[in-house]
Amino acid sequence: MSKTMFRLGLMVFLLLLNSVPSRSAVSSIDLGSEWIKVAVVNLKPGQAPISIAINEMSKRKSPALVAFHANDRLIGEEAAGIVARYPDKVYSNVRDLIGKPFSHVKKILDSLYLPFNVVEDSRGGAGIKIDDGVTVYSAEELTAMILGYALKLAEFHSKVPVKDAVITVPPYFGQAERKGLLQAAQLAGLNALSLVNEHSGAALQYGIDKDFSNGSRHVIFYDMGSSSTYAALVYFSAYNTKEYGKTVSVNQFQVKDVKWDPELGGQNLELRLVEHFADEFNKQVGNGVDVRKSPKAMAKLKKQVKRTKEILSANSAAPFSVESLLDDRDFRSTITRQKFEEMCEDLWERSIIPVKELLKHSGLKVDEIYAFELIGGGTRVPKLQAKLQEFIGKSDVDRHLDADEATVLGASLHAANISDGIKLNRKLGMVDGSMYGFMMDLEGPQLVKDETTTQLLVPRLKKLPIKMFRSITHNKDFDVSLLYEDEHLLPPGITSRTFAKYSVSGLTDASEKYMSRNLSSPVKASLHFSLSRSGIFSLDRADAVIEISEWVEVPKKNVSAPLNLTVEADSTKETEASDDTSTNSVNATENDQNTLDLGTEKKLKKRTFRIPLKISEKTVGSGVPLSDEALAEGIKRLTALDAKDAERRRTAETKNDLEAYIYATREKLDYLDELQTVSSSEQRQSFIEKLDEVQDWLYMDGEDASATQFEERLDQLKDIGDPIFFRYKELTARPEASKSARQYLTELQEIVSGWESKKPWIPKEKIDQVLREAENLKKWLNDKEAEQKKISASATPAYTSQEVMSKLFDLQDKVASTNRIPKPKPKVEKVSVKNETETPTPTEETKGNDESSSESKKEETETETDGESTTSTHDEL
Repeated sequence: MSKTMFRLGLMVFLLLLNSVPSRSAVSSIDLGSEWIKVAVVNLKPGQAPISIAINEMSKRKSPALVAFHANDRLIGEEAAGIVARYPDKVYSNVRDLIGKPFSHVKKILDSLYLPFNVVEDSRGGAGIKIDDGVTVYSAEELTAMILGYALKLAEFHSKVPVKDAVITVPPYFGQAERKGLLQAAQLAGLNALSLVNEHSGAALQYGIDKDFSNGSRHVIFYDMGSSSTYAALVYFSAYNTKEYGKTVSVNQFQVKDVKWDPELGGQNLELRLVEHFADEFNKQVGNGVDVRKSPKAMAKLKKQVKRTKEILSANSAAPFSVESLLDDRDFRSTITRQKFEEMCEDLWERSIIPVKELLKHSGLKVDEIYAFELIGGGTRVPKLQAKLQEFIGKSDVDRHLDADEATVLGASLHAANISDGIKLNRKLGMVDGSMYGFMMDLEGPQLVKDETTTQLLVPRLKKLPIKMFRSITHNKDFDVSLLYEDEHLLPPGITSRTFAKYSVSGLTDASEKYMSRNLSSPVKASLHFSLSRSGIFSLDRADAVIEISEWVEVPKKNVSAPLNLTVEADSTKETEASDDTSTNSVNATENDQNTLDLGTEKKLKKRTFRIPLKISEKTVGSGVPLSDEALAEGIKRLTALDAKDAERRRTAETKNDLEAYIYATREKLDYLDELQTVSSSEQRQSFIEKLDEVQDWLYMDGEDASATQFEERLDQLKDIGDPIFFRYKELTARPEASKSARQYLTELQEIVSGWESKKPWIPKEKIDQVLREAENLKKWLNDKEAEQKKISASATPAYTSQEVMSKLFDLQDKVASTNRIPKPKPKVEKVSVKNETETPTPTEETKGNDESSSESKKEETETETDGESTTSTHDEL
């Protein structure tokens, strides 16, 4: 019974614990090549637990852009606003620059007609030189700027600080890209709980509200984004587990396989249109003109192409028009959907290859796939949908998920599951694997190459996270290289299988130190590896393991004496069991015998020493992460930019406030006739002159003024204008307040009369006090109104509406407290009951006569007393 009650109490406690709303919030960031989406998990009452954070334009996704123009940094919508005018100053696709060789980055940017000033950095990667011609930002720093912007959106949306987030990555991202993205998060001041593959986010969103206990299913998620395409095969199922003593079913999914094309996306479709219209424009103009040589013209062309592609998704034809495309020449044309589809014929064939490979390697047939879910903006193209329908033999594909938001919403569920501050009641187990297989290769002096020095550590799709260790027999310092398993399956732009190289030192010294001792086995090195939840594989620790066998001297053990003493002690205890003194004496004798110096003897002992070895990273090339010094410098630079941006926004706000005040005030002075009543002509003229002075300063010398200067000018105007507008407001507010006060004074007479008739218990002194305060208010009001009539309306008022209402509220509080005086309870007189057993002392004359009756009364008294006792006991129960 007690065990059952304990379990019941524990369950109630846990339920109450889960119902307590959390004050913290976590976010998920879906960082794409062109767009960024942010979701927030916040269990604040009155809000949806998971929601999309909108930007300053009330849009649910923001451009993943960073711009540097006129000594200012612009991010998101602000950067998008100048992309057509300054295409060389607005940087896009920054996520895809991380960890890539300079040559590959240059090739990508040129193919997309992006005129960035790209320079090769010390790592062999790409950095971008901004418009000042001096400052160079790494891809990690530019990405960090976008992540910092996303973090601000999450905080503004949730109204609480947000530092923890999960960031989505495409499945084909390799080690350099994943490490670089985590460093970008560090630069942005963001605590990246984990990187999560985009397909896992979509699978979480798909399965969170479904029940798989009645049957498992295979689902393919097909995603075409702006720059890449992939297809993921996911297996959904359920398993039973015990929870609070009950058997419950828990849903889960496992990623079975993923196939991708990292160079096929919506941008490729758009580029076909760009090339088509560029050729058409060149043909129209002639004279050897090439619009491709003008970055501004190409930026305008690409912007209009995006709109045209969207129109073609819903219409059979679309107009195409760009004003002043090049040299003030307008360009107009049209295109049909059929023409567009013909231009992209080879791309449609490429688009279904990931699905073909997925089914081929899985051994599944098309009819064994339960659902074929489309996500990503590129999947909205009708021809792509038709091509997929044709391949899978269905009349329609599944579109139950939001193409833009499914990934970020699912990633937010993962963020909640792995965060410390937030837990959701809905559970869905996630089993994702490594997208690449990883091997190790050892090199060093006298190191024999065999299956132990070059071996596969992590097969592809191995469940993550995991830890492992490998042991090798070697006694010299050596190098460890980490490699991708398959040279035909490498991240985009990567040509070398090796992605990390470490130098392990200290093994030679440790071996020499113990070489003179008797080694029981050869010296070994133990290497400890880990594959993190973010899919990053690394060498974490290395130890030298040395086993020696040595003859050591140990004290001899006296074998016979203790046995005799034990017998004696036992016999003593048997014969003199009650004699404690005798027993203690025997124990003391035994201890003395054990501590006798019997000399030493040699014994062979085996000892194992584990000595930590030093690991130094020797990775070279574009995959090298930022050094600690570069990270510190990057954080310093980004912090300075954040402070500058905040000051710029404050300056813009104060400038707008000043400008709005000037225009609003001029309008009031022109159209409000009452202002002439509450101000003199000299006051108005002085005010207008000050407005002119500040307005001239604002549009001439104030163009580059600071926020503080704008605030000072606004305060100068308010010092003159506020008293005038206050008197204007009081012109109507003061009579209204006086009218309310006098009306209440009239009502108070009826209230007091009601007290006298209905609440006679209210003390007279309380009523008199209320009447005195009412009379004081009435007298003060009469005096102030008389004083106000004597002064000009343009002078300082004799009294204000606020003063009237303050005195009125004080009186009303006094009346309310008096009205709440409770009616006193009626006094109840206590009747003293005489104990009938206490009879008066009889006199001598009556003592004899009443003796017999006294006996009978005694019996009655005892009976009545018993009855009272019984009744009293019953009332108490």
